[in-house]
Amino acid sequence: MFKKIWSSLRPNVSAQCPTIGTMISSDGPFVAIGDIHGCLPQMESLLLQCDGPGPRIFLGDYVDRGPQSAQVLARLYTLQTQDPANIICLKGNHEAMMLDFIDDPLGCGVRWLKYGGLDTLASYGIGAATATEDALDVANALEKALPDGMLAWLRDLPMRWSSGNMHCVHASMNPDKAPDAQSENALLWGHPNFFAKRRTDDQCVIHGHTIVPKGAVCDGRISVDTGAYRGGALTAVAISDNSARFVTA
Repeated sequence: MFKKIWSSLRPNVSAQCPTIGTMISSDGPFVAIGDIHGCLPQMESLLLQCDGPGPRIFLGDYVDRGPQSAQVLARLYTLQTQDPANIICLKGNHEAMMLDFIDDPLGCGVRWLKYGGLDTLASYGIGAATATEDALDVANALEKALPDGMLAWLRDLPMRWSSGNMHCVHASMNPDKAPDAQSENALLWGHPNFFAKRRTDDQCVIHGHTIVPKGAVCDGRISVDTGAYRGGALTAVAISDNSARFVTA
């Protein structure tokens, strides 16, 4: 099924970037999956379609805004711990904010509640913090609600995965710095020059974080966040044989 979908979408990808074949040089096939944001049915549908070879790279932002953050985290945690070589989960800025809330609910962590954290709390059956003094109790309840091992897993999520000249990250990379010299802020939150300046080192960045109407390839970037939580598709890109193919759910 996945091969048929790849084939049917190939003309659109080629039209977006005619030189894609010279840009992509991975060590093997893989699939990168965009921001899930609590959209479990779309994630499950996409996983069924992604039956090609190679690892699956999840680009972060599993929680917040959608209705099933707890269920998405549980599914990914199970998949990754059972098959760590082929299921790679990267950290997104929403996982970072969730951890900040657990660690410092009365300080920098409280902002999480304004950016989708309330939806994640609801998925765990936890009532929202109605005042600053409630935040500590809510953070303690969230930590207790996480399955054994999950908090440590979230803390240890990597922020980049690479294959050949392909680099999977959540948000962006600084185009003026080497892939292994990126700041945490750029990887999680973005960089002001990411879309404005093309890299000159023939490296390609696959990213989520910034919502686009559909999966796109342009100037050394492959964008796959298509706004699943607000009614768009959940999008993946399959890298194989020096080409990129998009599949959606």
